[in-house]
Amino acid sequence: MPRRREIPERIIISDSKYNSKLAAKFIKSIMRDGKKSLAESILYDAFDIIEKKTNEVPLKIFEKAVDNVKPLIEVKSRRVGGSTYQVPTEIRQSRRTALGIRWIISYARNRSEKSMAGKLAGEFLDAAGKKGSSVKKKEDTHKMAEANKAFAHYRW
Repeated sequence: MPRRREIPERIIISDSKYNSKLAAKFIKSIMRDGKKSLAESILYDAFDIIEKKTNEVPLKIFEKAVDNVKPLIEVKSRRVGGSTYQVPTEIRQSRRTALGIRWIISYARNRSEKSMAGKLAGEFLDAAGKKGSSVKKKEDTHKMAEANKAFAHYRW
């Protein structure tokens, strides 16, 4: 964190197909080695798979999935008097979204479907239904924060 001034938040340009800033952020998170067109095609193919499976608007399922994965609180290590405590802290909105996106992508990459689009579609559908690995990660994070609630007074 800088001491001198606040860093301005970057302006995100929404994606061309769905006009969604969340989808644009997701595309940038999927992207590797600057291959944005490949990342776009992966996400849009995943949306096509979702539309074929559910006959619903894929953007709504995508937004619902990200909302179900966003954590509200997390634990941060705080060293006090020679021992380290896991202190539960609230997360600001931009970090919630970033963590949710990161978890969905990482757990989608570990799935067993053939293509990345299929893996993403499966993870979106699981997360929208409040099941799957990324939702479990959120619940584990919340459980850890709940277990360490006694150290909340060490918050800084």
